[in-house]
Amino acid sequence: MNSTILKQSKELIGLALVVIFIYLFIFLDYNTLQKEITIPKEWLNVNTIFLSIVIEAIPFILLGVFVSSLIQIFVSEETLKKYIPKNPIVAVLPAALLGAIFPVCECAIVPVVRRLIKKGMPLHVAFVFLACAPILNPVVAASTYFAFKSNTSILIGRMGLAFVLSMAIGLVLYIFFKNSNQLKVTSEELVGKQQTSSTQMLNVNRLKATLYHASDEFFDMGKYLIIGALIASLFQTFLDRNVLLSMGSNEFTSPLVMMGFAFILSLCSEADAFVASSFGSTFAPGALLAFLVYGPMLDLKNTIMLFAYFRLKFVFSFILVATAVVYIGVIIYQSFVL
Repeated sequence: MNSTILKQSKELIGLALVVIFIYLFIFLDYNTLQKEITIPKEWLNVNTIFLSIVIEAIPFILLGVFVSSLIQIFVSEETLKKYIPKNPIVAVLPAALLGAIFPVCECAIVPVVRRLIKKGMPLHVAFVFLACAPILNPVVAASTYFAFKSNTSILIGRMGLAFVLSMAIGLVLYIFFKNSNQLKVTSEELVGKQQTSSTQMLNVNRLKATLYHASDEFFDMGKYLIIGALIASLFQTFLDRNVLLSMGSNEFTSPLVMMGFAFILSLCSEADAFVASSFGSTFAPGALLAFLVYGPMLDLKNTIMLFAYFRLKFVFSFILVATAVVYIGVIIYQSFVL
């Protein structure tokens, strides 16, 4: 009864917001409003950053949910089990290779990984794919090359570290969580949903089923994208970056600073290399690598989505493991290679 009332209340609130938006769009005189109300520059900046993040991310979210829907409709559990090695340690290697063959932007990776886990992919294998796919990408490699033409070790380091560290993250997650179900949806519900989908497939064309599933998942994911983009835009506007830049001179603290920057800025992996290159005169190459490897694995946008669909303890553990592995990997790389 309470859940029904809550659902109806959400629908009424959503409908009211749509009506208000349409009314303001049609009848509000924006020129008069701008004269009467002075909006601080900081909040205009928040608006600009928020819109840029959302507009940049929406195409990739659409791609992600469409791929997720294709997996749901066309890929069976038996197919996944057939191609994934039974040995959990060996299984991380094809997952990393899959990330290179089938790259997905970090904006779109969460729905794909969620669907793969629902289809039977082991938890740690799916998160190897989540960690490396947004980086092991021809477009990302090209943008990194053009941004760092004078220092190709950044390109080699980014691709190499992403490949190796993603497997290390997966192995650590396996040690702590094995192949336990960390999705917020119970296994019984998953079985029920899969049975329903199979039944519907008898009556609904597969293409229609894919489109229906993609639209449902897009609106489900969209709200978390908006929340993450808003938080990221607030951080980018109001965070005092001079405090962080003052820590950038130390070779041990600067990678952590740049990892924090990458998390807050929530840049798309196809474009973050050009932002990283702008810090070249302030931060050492190791810190720039930390920015380029950590950001696509974890940022505010996909963290909000992870919290929405995975258990709280697991998400915090993944954040801790990914942060520690990337930091240690970058420190070792800059000590012996750079």
